[in-house]
Amino acid sequence: MTAEVILKLSNVESAYGPIKAIRGVSLQVERGQIATVLGSNGAGKTTILKTISGIIDPRKGTVEFKGMNITAQDPAFIVQQGLVHVPEGREVFPLLSVHDNLLMGAYTRTDRDAVARDMEAVYRYFPILKEREKQDAGLLSGGQQQMLAISRALMAAPELMLLDEPSLGLSPKLTKEIFEIIVRINRERGTTMLLVEQNANMALNAADYGYVLENGRIVMEDTCERLREKEDIKEFYLGMKEAGARGERRWKKKKTWR
Repeated sequence: MTAEVILKLSNVESAYGPIKAIRGVSLQVERGQIATVLGSNGAGKTTILKTISGIIDPRKGTVEFKGMNITAQDPAFIVQQGLVHVPEGREVFPLLSVHDNLLMGAYTRTDRDAVARDMEAVYRYFPILKEREKQDAGLLSGGQQQMLAISRALMAAPELMLLDEPSLGLSPKLTKEIFEIIVRINRERGTTMLLVEQNANMALNAADYGYVLENGRIVMEDTCERLREKEDIKEFYLGMKEAGARGERRWKKKKTWR
């Protein structure tokens, strides 16, 4: 049985003025899957997510969600279709309480009973938010703000979540906790996720399928299980030096990018 493709990018090119950030990117995410895009700073990872969510209009190519062409659609319309973006740097509303931040995530919904149930579900995932629900979000720690940003996105009842660097600025312990919850949400709620992350080890262990982005282009893709075993990934993303000089030579010659 063929899995349903919920998100598909075809030959997408986006730019900031004269600078091309992504060049002919094609990828797809299956329903219920966690997919990840790996790459160094400046590779274009964030631009991919901004293009999908409508923050940036692509110059070329198409973005399809649930079979619908959403290329360059208004971000609010895209959210209403069930696609939600958790941006890099959290971007919570600092002067609103935790509770009100969560309600802002549900602003497109009219099903009040279901919203109340989702609020309780969020508090089960992140009990600290229940304890701090009346506190201004700007007074939370960085890790708690990341929990709030993910929870606010969940309040929109998304079918697909875009997660941009959820481990940014967090301690290893908090990073582990956040990723465990991400996997739990995916398994329990069936929420599809596209994850952009510099912590390749965490991303590859959490995700099902991965893409490697270099200078705005997809240069490798495979299941995360297979990517973890590739020599180049081991040395340059996972820091496993035993991959050796042989892997370095292959990387430089680009012989393995197939």
